Amino acid sequence: MVSVGKRVENFNLPATGDQNLSLNDFRGRSLVIYFYPRDNTTGCTREGQETKP
Repeated sequence: MVSVGKRVENFNLPATGDQNLSLNDFRGRSLVIYFYPRDNTTGCTREGQETKP
């Protein structure tokens, strides 16, 4: 299970521009990973906009 402050294993995901991103690509930099249940929904968008760092 992923939780705040817990380390996660490396993973690769598709990104825009026919690219793939790896968690290792961000090694040594701060990174926020945002999880949401479903893309392109009003609830998802509203929740993301209301989230404060």
